[in-house]
Amino acid sequence: MTDDRMALIELVEKQADGDLVREMLAFAAERIMEAEVEARTGAAKGARSPLREVQRNGYRDRDWDTRAGRITLEIPKLRKGSYFPSFLEPRRTAEKALVAVIQEAYVHGVSTRSVDDLVKAMGAGGMSKSQVSRLCAEIDERVNAFLCRPLEGAWPYLWLDATYLKVRDGGRIVSRAVIIAIGVNEDGKREVLGVATGASEAEVFWIEFLRSLADRGLRGVKLVIADDHKGLRAAARRVFNATHQRCRVHWMRNALAHAPAKSRAAVAAMLKTIFAQDTKAEAEKQWDIVADALREKQPKLGALMDASRDDVLAYMSFPREHWTQIASTNPLERVNREVKRRSDVIGIFPNDGAIVRLVGALMLETNDEWAVARRYMSLETLARVTDNPNVRLPAVAS
Repeated sequence: MTDDRMALIELVEKQADGDLVREMLAFAAERIMEAEVEARTGAAKGARSPLREVQRNGYRDRDWDTRAGRITLEIPKLRKGSYFPSFLEPRRTAEKALVAVIQEAYVHGVSTRSVDDLVKAMGAGGMSKSQVSRLCAEIDERVNAFLCRPLEGAWPYLWLDATYLKVRDGGRIVSRAVIIAIGVNEDGKREVLGVATGASEAEVFWIEFLRSLADRGLRGVKLVIADDHKGLRAAARRVFNATHQRCRVHWMRNALAHAPAKSRAAVAAMLKTIFAQDTKAEAEKQWDIVADALREKQPKLGALMDASRDDVLAYMSFPREHWTQIASTNPLERVNREVKRRSDVIGIFPNDGAIVRLVGALMLETNDEWAVARRYMSLETLARVTDNPNVRLPAVAS
């Protein structure tokens, strides 16, 4: 087996007949995938067996870049759970991006001591700027293709969240907002739609970012779920004519910050009664009752509730089955934690391009994982959103 593998590698290295090598690799990849899926399902393809654990669900296409050229694979899909071929190394792009950004920070002289140590550990201390530039260009090409890809179909829900990273800007170290956009399409699948850096509070930034998504084909947005960024509400209405849902989790933290420490548990319990209601009308009624009860002793909290009711309860105008997912930006929390974990290794980024490179590579791989996962929302419940031409839907009772 080892001799055969070495012969195949030698054939690739010598640039033998490209078509023959690609066919051999494609054949081997197909057999590996079939063996792995058979082990996962407990039965061979098309076989009836009491030992079968899960059914197949067709295929999805994916390009595999090899030294012999690009090969189009048909990766099997499962009805439950997900499958990703072991030989594709799902974390490879992000790791390469991390290395590239570390090296870029090093050669530009803006790295921290921890980055210096990492570069030495990798044995990359002698890399030139031109070598790093070539490495970065290789990754940028793939990341930019992903972030600029056309968007097709309807996307009723759009989540936006910002995380802040340190970057070198004109000799100063500044905090830069990194915006990540994810959406659910009419097939119930999640996808990462875009990444951008900028000043997240500025309306002009939000309009520019949302228009870039619209220019790529983003349509049918009914609800934009995000924190209370200034200018976002107006931008969402202007670009997509969509409702803004203020993240309920972040709003709750803001609300409790206005309550005395000793009474926060009691205030939290009162606020939770609002979100326990079965319909939007009942929730709005309970909201007013709670606001009136708190207003006398906590006037700032009362004022906050008066100003934010419509934004915080907007999700209740949509199917009840979606309330858990669309009430907050929690679906982006895992994504942001992964961004922070990788960015903490860098410390200070040399420029905005390095941020997009690393975050974009992470999002590309996250998108691959979601592509083979089960639907995030069911087709039946989504049909009640996408089939309705109006932005606002009647509340659905349990």
